[in-house]
Order: sequence, then C-alpha cells, then structure tokens
Amino acid sequence: MSKRDYYEVLGISREATHDEIKKAYRKLARQYHPDANKDDQNASEKFKEVSEAYSVLSDPEKRDSYDRFGHAATDGQFNGFGGFGTDFGGGGINDIFDMFFGGGGGRQRRGPEQGADLRVDVELTFAEAAFGLEKDIKVPRTEECGTCGGSGAAPGTSKKNCDQCRGSGQIQYAQSTPFGRIVQTRTCDRCHGTGTIIEKPCSTCRGAGRVRRTRSIKVKIPAGVDNGARLRLASEGEPGSRGGPRGDLIVFIHVQPHSVFKRDGNHVVVEADINIAQAAMGDDITVPTIDGEAKLHVPEGTQSGTILRMRGKGIPDVRGYGRGDQFVQVRVLTPTRLTDKQKELLQEFAIIEGQKAQGEDKGFFKKVRDAFMG
Repeated sequence: MSKRDYYEVLGISREATHDEIKKAYRKLARQYHPDANKDDQNASEKFKEVSEAYSVLSDPEKRDSYDRFGHAATDGQFNGFGGFGTDFGGGGINDIFDMFFGGGGGRQRRGPEQGADLRVDVELTFAEAAFGLEKDIKVPRTEECGTCGGSGAAPGTSKKNCDQCRGSGQIQYAQSTPFGRIVQTRTCDRCHGTGTIIEKPCSTCRGAGRVRRTRSIKVKIPAGVDNGARLRLASEGEPGSRGGPRGDLIVFIHVQPHSVFKRDGNHVVVEADINIAQAAMGDDITVPTIDGEAKLHVPEGTQSGTILRMRGKGIPDVRGYGRGDQFVQVRVLTPTRLTDKQKELLQEFAIIEGQKAQGEDKGFFKKVRDAFMG
C-alpha cells in the first residue's frame, strides 16, 4: 500500500511554515491519539501516520530531501529513480546527490581556499610620506618547506592515500531509523579529512609542509601618503589551503609629526616671524618648504596672523593630481629690549603719526603692541 503525501496527511500546503506544521500536527495528534480512541483501531494507524509526517516536515533537512525525492528520501529506497536503492554503491541518498548535484547529502567537498591576510605597520618620516620611497620591510609568514617541497614527507618518500577513507577524507556510515536506513558521513579521523597520510614526516617541518620564516619584501610607498593610509600587496600574505592562493599583505602607514611643518590634506602650514619694519614696509623673506628654502614676498602693511599662500609648495597628491599649497602664517614680533637709538626713532615715528610720546596716557609702546598684536 502506497503512502499518502505527508502534506496531505497534515492537511497543509507545501508552502506551510514551521508554525503551521506544528499547529496542524497538534490538532490531529489530539484527534487520533490512542488514549482518546481506545475502541478505534484506525485511529492508532492514523496517529502513527500523522506522527511520521510531522517528524519529517518539522525537520528542515528531512523536509528538503522529501520535497526533492518524496518518500524515497525517508524510506532509504529510490524506486522513483528506476530502482536505485541503498545498495547503489552503498551510499543511498548520498550517491544520488553526488550524481545529480556534484556532492551533498552530508558529504563535504571542500575546494581551494585563499590564505589569511597579514598586517604590518610601517613608520615614515614627514619627508618620506611626502615624496614616497621604496622600503624593505620584514614580514613573518608561513612559507613552503624547502626540504620537502611542501609535501610534508621526508625526502625520498611521499604521501599515500589513507587506507581508512580510501583517499576521500570522509567516512560513510549507515544508521537504521524508524524511517529507513540513513547514510551519513563524517571526517576521517586518521587523515583528518586530507585523504592522505605521511608515514615518514619531514624532519624540518615535521610533516606540515610549511615553516615560519621572516621574509623581506620591498614595498613602494607612493608620494603623498598620509597617516593612517593602508597599502594592499596582493598575494603576499599567508598561503592558501588545498591549492588556494595566498592572502594579501596590508601595510598600515604611520607618519611621524614634523617640528616645523603641519599637514592639512595636501597642504602644508608653517609659521614665519617678521619685525615691525618688515610688516610695515614689506619685504622678501626666506621661509622653509618641504623642497628647501624659498623666497616669500610680504606685502607692506601686513598684520600679525596674516596667512600668505605659496602655490604648488605642498604635498604631492597620492593619485598624481598635482600638489597642494603651502600656507605661511606671519607673526609680527614686537621688540622687548630697545636701544636708545631705537627708542628715539620710534618716538619720532609716533609723533609723525600724531600719537603721544611715551609716558602719556596708556603709553606709546603699549599702543604699538596693541596695534600690531591686536
């Protein structure tokens, strides 16, 4: 006698949620429970049918298999596929998954995996960050063992297939359940899923095939990098597994502060001191830049705190889009110790400007200081 469809047994649709499945089961279980129907032999059979349907549809994996293969997935027989039963290669449902979907049914076929990324921190001077350079950095990482060539086996020997899993890395075992014979897989405990064993390990890497080494890598630091920048060097990280590619090396940039220059994006800010005469009459002064000393014209009447621009004297753009500017903040210095001659000249200047000489009201020099310093 053929089994009824489990969805039909519970009276639900194939799109029913887990809660809807549970609700339908509880209702029918109370209806057909043997204790409530002691005189009805059919109730006991219906209760078993309802319980069997619920045990499958309430389990996501069993439900998925049932939706694909019907009762064959729960009985351990595949009559709907031309008589493929549990004797087909000894794998049952797992072999059917292998045939049509390239693996499955609990069998894990893991392909190549990329290695992990590595991080290294590099400290640069202000000038190195501004103009760039090539820098050798030391990176501890895993390398292929040079003694065994990465095989893990001692020279003159080789790996061999694991005789427990026959090179598959997986072991199948069958389990009888009320719903039939279920074949499951687990990782081989002898080869740990590799499918191979090493009878005589390499003395250098002890069978790992890899060793830790410190590798010197040349890194090209582009001009214009700033503090906190990151550079990615492809395929310079840890090696991959099962033939996968190496990870990347991430270089974190740390730039030392400078005693004279301050950076603002691609611009540079410096300070320059001038005297009262230079501020009043103007002058050409020499100021530091990241390229060396350069001339800067100070217009007459310049006030303390004025910012003058020097175009193209800043940091090169890291993407190659020209350079920033240098901004010079001018500080007018008020003299604190004057000679008699200097005092005389300043008093004459004050008279010409119509101001009172020293000693009257708040004092001439205080007025001058207030005028220049704000």
